[in-house]
Amino acid sequence: MDDQQLLREAIALERTAQQALLRGDAARSRTLFRDAAERYRASWEAAGPRAFGRLIGFLKASVLWGEGGHAAAYVRDALSAADGCDSPPACYALALAAAIQGDDEEVLQAIDGMRASDDAAFARTADALHALAVGDRDAYARAVTAIVADFAAREHHLTGVAFADTAVMLERLAGPREMAARPASTVMPVLG
Repeated sequence: MDDQQLLREAIALERTAQQALLRGDAARSRTLFRDAAERYRASWEAAGPRAFGRLIGFLKASVLWGEGGHAAAYVRDALSAADGCDSPPACYALALAAAIQGDDEEVLQAIDGMRASDDAAFARTADALHALAVGDRDAYARAVTAIVADFAAREHHLTGVAFADTAVMLERLAGPREMAARPASTVMPVLG
């Protein structure tokens, strides 16, 4: 199967997982996010060394599935083989992987590379990751709330589902740090 087909399958599985989570079917969503993560990883492996968005999708789906540790280790190894944090998307993948593993020093280094992007979404996510890394609850709450507002205002979503996947993933990372902000929105499922 080629990388584009694997990517389309990953996005389709993620769409169904998001719909399940918004309906409150956490068990079904975990299975679907696991399958999406597997397809994102396979699409990365088939696509070549610069398809960093697929690594980001792999990490998000893995966190939403509930198993980010192995994914984070895989991504950090893959990035070290691909010249590391040499572009905003690569730095985003590295910052997420480091956050999943609790390597706050690496998070802080990687978000500098994220900020090199003109994309406001990268900046908002960098703000949230920075706040998590330094333990600033108020700054994290502001950043994740801004991310949710951005997703709620979008007309188009990658999967076709109005779902703030970045915010949901960040909230899963914030929970063990006792920093979850729990922003209420139609694009956010109720998280336990």
